[in-house]
Amino acid sequence: MKNLQPSGVWQNFAKITQIPRPSGKKEQISQFLVDYGKSLGLETMTDAIGNVLIRKPASAGYESHPGVILQAHMDMVPQKNSDKVFDFEKDPIEAYVEDNGEWVTANGTTLGADNGIGVATALAILADKSVVHPPLEAFFTVDEETGMYGAFALEGGWLQGKVLLNLDSETEGELYTGCAGGVDTEAKFRYVPVPVEEGDIAIKVRLAGCKGGHSGCDIHLQRANANKLLFRFLKDAVANYEARLAYVEGGSLRNSIPREAEAIITIPAEGYDDVMNLVDDYETLFVTEYQGIEDAISLTAEQVECPKTEMPEEVQDFLIHAITVCPHGVYRMMSEMPDIVETSNNLAMIQMKQQGEEEVVSVFCLTRSAVESRKNELREMIQSAFSMAGADVEFSGDYPGWKPNLSSRILNTMKNIYRQEFAADPRIVIIHAGLECGIIGRNYPGMDMISFGPTIEHPHSPDERVNIATVQKFYHFVLATLKAL
Repeated sequence: MKNLQPSGVWQNFAKITQIPRPSGKKEQISQFLVDYGKSLGLETMTDAIGNVLIRKPASAGYESHPGVILQAHMDMVPQKNSDKVFDFEKDPIEAYVEDNGEWVTANGTTLGADNGIGVATALAILADKSVVHPPLEAFFTVDEETGMYGAFALEGGWLQGKVLLNLDSETEGELYTGCAGGVDTEAKFRYVPVPVEEGDIAIKVRLAGCKGGHSGCDIHLQRANANKLLFRFLKDAVANYEARLAYVEGGSLRNSIPREAEAIITIPAEGYDDVMNLVDDYETLFVTEYQGIEDAISLTAEQVECPKTEMPEEVQDFLIHAITVCPHGVYRMMSEMPDIVETSNNLAMIQMKQQGEEEVVSVFCLTRSAVESRKNELREMIQSAFSMAGADVEFSGDYPGWKPNLSSRILNTMKNIYRQEFAADPRIVIIHAGLECGIIGRNYPGMDMISFGPTIEHPHSPDERVNIATVQKFYHFVLATLKAL
């Protein structure tokens, strides 16, 4: 990978892959960035939350030009295949070039090109004395993937530039000028467990093999949601086979479509064969329904040691009904841009914890929309579904969308540069995924912003990969843009 071009970008990205940096674990990557800036003799600072800012003086003759900010986030999404032994807090990413020489990917885990390539690009520009540019700031935020906490903590007056280039988009040839806002929902079911019926046996049911993916970029692809599929099976097993729910978990991140989910159910011993046949039937059904979209869905079951307790029947039924009715996927497309998702929901995670004598099952959703009122409409729908089921519902992490400005100076400048450099028109896009631009723009009114990047496929999943040729094209575009500004 270090032999790829542009060498500065790939050498920095190779170093970044060796630094554990899942969201919430910022210390090592933040220190690396600070050390990098100081090693170049550049003004380098951090704020209270761990964001890093590095300033590079303008090239000769560009001192009076408006300053430019290169912005990227330093954290990555930690996802791995179930058979991969890997600790994201300790182990380096096993990145490699695919046999066809066109892509860089990782062995069984997310690669971290989202947003490591953006970080590496900014670092390469800071180190390259031949780059022509206005006053330059490289701004690296923490914990973007789990709630954009770094952008939320940004104080007014810290940034000096007037133009922001967000390096966190994932399709080369597209210029992003707007994005969806989002809000997190957590619904909590609290209960005191009850004893398992004497003579019952326990079966662990596991739904796996879904592709998952980014809940903003991939939500329109109609991929399977492991949580929704597992609960379809559970609803049938409870209604018709005397099953009781003792344990359930699914998904791992708020902004990833859940790939795996599992549950432990208890049943009368004589119902074992019937439930195992039901598992086979549902696996066949899911494979058939998702033919052409998913290629590895599996629903498996095995008898396990019987737990001592399970959910009260009423709580179990309310949870199953609420998950069944909770929306997942695209809710509306944009009327003015019919190929762009306007509003969606990701039924992301189901987690189970013990709190004293109680058990708590938490269901997490991430709702996105380019229209604030639609976002509120969908979150209220989700709240109603879970409130009627007796859950406590809380909202958090509400962040604004980024309203498009089609008369933006930086947008028009970059459109012209792209035509000149590549003899093609870039596609102007509003992205359904969340970007930090909306939050930064709220703190810095009037900031002229654009988001762009190389082609990264399947972010937030172990299939993540970045196209090598587009990284070189992207880097060339960044340098041409800086020179023009």
